[in-house]
Amino acid sequence: MKITRRTFGRTVATLLVSAMASGAVLSSPAHADNWPNQPISFVVGFGVGGGADRFARAVAQFVAPELGVPVTVMNRPGAGGQLAASYVLSRPADGNTLLVSSLSPYLANSILHTNANYSLDDFAFVNGQWPDWDLIAARTDAGFSSLSELLTSIKENPGKHSAAVVQGSAGHLILYMILDAAGVPAENLNIVTYDNGGQCRAAVAGGQVDFFIIGGLGSDGVVDQIKPLAVMLDKRSDLFDAPTVNEALEPLGVTVPVVSRATLRGMAAPAAFRTQYPERWAKLVAAYERALKNPEFLAYLERNQIGADWIGPDETERQLKEFYTIAERYKDLMGK
Repeated sequence: MKITRRTFGRTVATLLVSAMASGAVLSSPAHADNWPNQPISFVVGFGVGGGADRFARAVAQFVAPELGVPVTVMNRPGAGGQLAASYVLSRPADGNTLLVSSLSPYLANSILHTNANYSLDDFAFVNGQWPDWDLIAARTDAGFSSLSELLTSIKENPGKHSAAVVQGSAGHLILYMILDAAGVPAENLNIVTYDNGGQCRAAVAGGQVDFFIIGGLGSDGVVDQIKPLAVMLDKRSDLFDAPTVNEALEPLGVTVPVVSRATLRGMAAPAAFRTQYPERWAKLVAAYERALKNPEFLAYLERNQIGADWIGPDETERQLKEFYTIAERYKDLMGK
């Protein structure tokens, strides 16, 4: 085949164009500096109006200006947050779809109890902003002055007493932990599950159940209708006149692990986002941290009784895995 000057020129030009195109394709993931350049979705695993939803919308409002693009909130409730977590992992790991919801205890519970097809290692945790601890409280006319008295009555009177918990919540797990430690058969107690803490509080205040174990930070509104029996903390809380859980269990000679941050709302991305787009990951972390230093955001969070912690990726991951270890230890109890 005879190669003319014209043919050679066309061939070289073609090769150059091809090489440039290939280079552009190969290098596009590295162009993290252009991100974000489209709206970002925050996915919530629970319905509109609940704590997780209020949290996500608050974060969206103040993180969006830091990122420079609109942020939309998408509610995908179902299976205790599992539908939302699975949806985020099914999307491209490019930082445009993030899980902003109740991370603990629901990620752990979905893995341990509802056969989720993911693990904690499939997520990169940006921040755990809003922790909560649990309060154990009886209705005022139930006549209990202490947690040990309540547990003794449950043990001695099978079927007489009832408890309200949110399905799959930290309080749900804590209830089983306490019953097991105190040697009280779980079948002695009528455990009534609800969709949210507000329903649990209403059930106790309305006399439908004897006691609840739910988030303490949202329970001050019913303080006149309840008798606080214990707080799931290492030290007493200023909010309620009640001993710590292990102080309350002393008369029975038992203790339980203190899961004081078992409920943790925060932000997570697919783990692949952090490894494939480290510059984007750094931008996201920095934007969130800046937002939490914004006085306007902090004032908004305080007005709306939303947590404002910045603990960062490493500490968030440590706390979530710590809770997972405890939840795994009691897996068989929750499965009954």
